[in-house]
Amino acid sequence: MGELGFKPYRAEQVSRWLYEKGVVDFDEMTNLSKDDRQVLADHVTLPRFELVSEQVAEDGTRKFLFRLPDGETIETVWLPEERRATLCISTQAGCAMACGFCLTARGGLRRNLEVWEIVEQVLEVRRRTDRPLTNVVMMGMGEPLANLDAVIPALERLVEQKGIALAPRRVTVSTVGLVPQMAELGRRAPYVNLAVSMGAATDEKRIELVPPAKKWPLDALMTACRSYPLGPRQKIFFEYILIAGVNDSPAQAKALVKRLHGVRCKVNLMAYNPAPGLPYQRPERATVLAFQQILLDAGIATFVRKSRGQDILAACGQLRRQEGETAPLTQLDEAAP
Repeated sequence: MGELGFKPYRAEQVSRWLYEKGVVDFDEMTNLSKDDRQVLADHVTLPRFELVSEQVAEDGTRKFLFRLPDGETIETVWLPEERRATLCISTQAGCAMACGFCLTARGGLRRNLEVWEIVEQVLEVRRRTDRPLTNVVMMGMGEPLANLDAVIPALERLVEQKGIALAPRRVTVSTVGLVPQMAELGRRAPYVNLAVSMGAATDEKRIELVPPAKKWPLDALMTACRSYPLGPRQKIFFEYILIAGVNDSPAQAKALVKRLHGVRCKVNLMAYNPAPGLPYQRPERATVLAFQQILLDAGIATFVRKSRGQDILAACGQLRRQEGETAPLTQLDEAAP
């Protein structure tokens, strides 16, 4: 705005129109003169996504497939609950991490998203829903820490009062465990929550599920977690997807207890969400609860996350880039916390 000759207060006005009101046209910015609006229209673009499809699950979850200006596509998931509404956003088109249990990984990485493309997911979904957004999680397509140059400025837009103005404690960034980038996130954006996708509690099993674990084994990962900067009320979230016969045994639970020693944390367990073409299966309810109990007995706050949007492939690990319909999966019972 300064480069175009506008005074600082004009920048604040435009910011409010963009982030608070979600306008998509300079003509809607009625507290600017017509001449000022024309200057902006002549020099600035407000790019948007094309909505390719929207699916609504039985539980109210909504999955949006957006086409970006260059033709790439991403998926974004809106998760309404009684007291909050969470948006799961993507940070890359595709993903290069190649995790064996994740449908997104099968398509590989197409490219990183730009700052505006990360933020626009929030703005676009807000325009299409009728409830206030309370939480944002970077747990969609891609590995956020592999795109930190865009993720950090996007996080700033999400929490700035002149931006989307979310409470920092309502914003979470997930990673499969890129150790150097974890330290960088802690330096540059310690105000948001960190979630670590564990995969398994032993290196042998974890490498099978999460290939980056070859470079950053569990000893390195847990050292990074113990040194991660946390505020007085902050904890690291450990996301653990339970896969039948792979990482859901009592031995894995006990190994996880040892790994988490000395880390201020909370564990979120999730039964695996089946996806077309992947060989893994969902564990029985009793297995999930038994795994949880071992952690609870060790004094670790542990919760079982409910799978949302499974019937439209909107649950964790089910996002993909392809257009078109997919046969719905059977909705399975979910263990309660």
